[in-house]
Amino acid sequence: METPGPLKKAADALVDALTDGDARPPVEVPGAPGAKPPSVAEPTEPRAPLPPKPDQRAPEPLSATGRGGRAADDVRAQNGGFLTTAQGARLPDSDHSLKAGPRGPVLLQDHHLREKITHFDHERIPERVVHARGAAAHGVFRGYGTAGGVTRAAFLAEGVETPVFVRFSTVLGSRGSADTVRDTRGFATKFYTTEGVFDLVGNNIPVFFIQDAIKFPDIIHAGKPHPDREIPQAQSAHDTFWDFVSLHTEATHHTIWNMSDRGIPRSYRTMEGFGVHTFRLVDADGATTLVKFHWKPKLGVHSLVWEEAQLIAGMDPDFHRRDLYDAIEAGAFPQWELGIQTFPDTPDQMFEGIDLLDPTKIVPEELAPVRPIGLMTLNANPTNFFAEVEQVAFHVGHLVPGIDVTDDPLLAGRLFSYLDTQITRLGGPNFAQIPINRTHAPVNDMLRDGFHQDAVHTGVAPYKPNSLDGGCPFFAGAADHAYIEHPTPVPAATKVREAPATFDDHFSQARLFWLSMSPPEREHIIAAYTFELNKCYHQAVKERTLLVLANIDRYLCAQVAAGLGLPAPQPSEPVTDPAPSPALSQLGQEWPIQGRVIGIVADPAGDLAALAAVRRAVLAAGMVPLVIAPTGGELTADGAEPLAVQRTFATARSTEFDAILLAGSPAPGIDADGGRDAKAGAPQGPGAPVDPRITLLLAEAWRHAKAIGGWGTAEQALAAAAVPAAGPGVVLGDDGENVLREISGLLAAHRVWDRFPPPTEAATR
Repeated sequence: METPGPLKKAADALVDALTDGDARPPVEVPGAPGAKPPSVAEPTEPRAPLPPKPDQRAPEPLSATGRGGRAADDVRAQNGGFLTTAQGARLPDSDHSLKAGPRGPVLLQDHHLREKITHFDHERIPERVVHARGAAAHGVFRGYGTAGGVTRAAFLAEGVETPVFVRFSTVLGSRGSADTVRDTRGFATKFYTTEGVFDLVGNNIPVFFIQDAIKFPDIIHAGKPHPDREIPQAQSAHDTFWDFVSLHTEATHHTIWNMSDRGIPRSYRTMEGFGVHTFRLVDADGATTLVKFHWKPKLGVHSLVWEEAQLIAGMDPDFHRRDLYDAIEAGAFPQWELGIQTFPDTPDQMFEGIDLLDPTKIVPEELAPVRPIGLMTLNANPTNFFAEVEQVAFHVGHLVPGIDVTDDPLLAGRLFSYLDTQITRLGGPNFAQIPINRTHAPVNDMLRDGFHQDAVHTGVAPYKPNSLDGGCPFFAGAADHAYIEHPTPVPAATKVREAPATFDDHFSQARLFWLSMSPPEREHIIAAYTFELNKCYHQAVKERTLLVLANIDRYLCAQVAAGLGLPAPQPSEPVTDPAPSPALSQLGQEWPIQGRVIGIVADPAGDLAALAAVRRAVLAAGMVPLVIAPTGGELTADGAEPLAVQRTFATARSTEFDAILLAGSPAPGIDADGGRDAKAGAPQGPGAPVDPRITLLLAEAWRHAKAIGGWGTAEQALAAAAVPAAGPGVVLGDDGENVLREISGLLAAHRVWDRFPPPTEAATR
């Protein structure tokens, strides 16, 4: 055998050194987020950072030219037991911006806020840090004129039509994540008004996780995938999220909204939008009114059930954007009414005991009704996704005369953050010149040069005052529609890092939300908390979250605890009993059925003429019929017109449809083989043979509370799927068009919720 040379010996020594660390005790259950288990109580004693986990190793600490040698794996990691600035100055507080008094405006001198937010804004290149996964469309907004008494904003005047561009998005996931994850959705609208651009940058949930913008990096870092493994993607069902929100209980109200059906909307077309913050409107005489903005979908609010969301994420991760673009292409233009809740602009900025500057609070619509002020219609899809949807830049500071901000500390940080983010993400300060961002009002801004400067400026004096350019541009006055901030008094105060006492209530509005839910919605909330917490690794995080739930509702806490196999704790604070707000529930109303998708299962051996008649009736009702057959192509029969097939038994799944119609009981197709299509292995009940893909489709539609109708031999297919023919929401008849009429009535309520009676205790609370 050849004697090893010096290079071989050195290589072997290096391998031995690198593998020494592998001689460690086996891990019984892998997946722990950190090196040591957490405590239930928040740690308060300063200590050094925890070491890396035994399975982790950092790159060799070499110089850029390869110099150096072995050192501790964490030589480049953070060190020291105290939170500091990037320059090492120790910090006493990272929860509150520096303000002029607890309720005062945020001060520009807050270097810690600016450093923290600026660094956060630049964490991703070039993908958005948050709201990376999005879809958008063009449209028009028409003012009703009903806002004239509270604002001079010209685009809200009666009959004024304003072009808009709207971007919907998820918060946590990357651009490649799925649409139907449980998450908050962005609802951002750019109004190209004659007075400049107005951006209403909101969400589909009216409250936020935090009360102060300085904590925004914290909540997003907690919700994003774990930094060591970059999992889980686009979801909050993991330890770091629940660790943060169980310690930072001001997140409780937003969290229960996210655990409700609001976290998994059926489509963007059936999703509410909210401005979240309280804004100040100014009328023509300078009088002010505080408001909250609401977008109300004309089709009503509608959500997925959890199993649907999971199935769709695997089958069609583009489900929401496809639904939006297909609806617009088909002429079923989505519409929303813009509405406002109005409140007197009092010095304390409170309404009925609710702090209007607290972004974790709502004002129930029963206390302040939503007044419609205009209608938005989305009527055109983008031409180029990157140029429009990816490059659109929203900013809460894009305001027009008549709309002003308040001293909400979360809004104050956003006013800084959005502008800072666009400069990096879109390559410089001239992002407003990208076509999708260009204002429709004249621009003379004296801003010059920089990356991607498209304008060709004239003149020699881009400064004020000047005489060389004849004094141009000139300052505008109020009569010239200048944007003038309302002169709001600022009381004498001491600069502090504090929050007002009214921000301390973290549970009463979460309980208000719970008490306002219908029994099925409560069951979904229980299931969501149970699922998410069962995905957490550490028992301490689960136990701490149960302590939070105990302060919302005893039954909610007990049911989630049972699902976790843990005892239910007692509340640590008095549990209030606010009056429920029926407006918070998605159930109990009826909505237009236009744009609903109806799956029509064809039986090639059945009456194709009757099927064609039903298809025409679906179209006439403004809905979308999709014919499902054993194979693609066309269905033909003697004397009948050819009928195009849109879906096959192999490609169709119940999640795509709002209702199922059975034009008979189709026999197994030629590919109904479990080896070719795993769905064909679905079990069947009495009455087989029916194609097993259809029995699976029917069983899912039944579980998901969708309306099911049929004629001819349809009852045989229902029996094979173990769906009761006389069950709630099942309509059988001899005439397909009559069946469709009854199904249309059921669709107005979105789902057949009485199909699954809830537990008695939940129903009576």
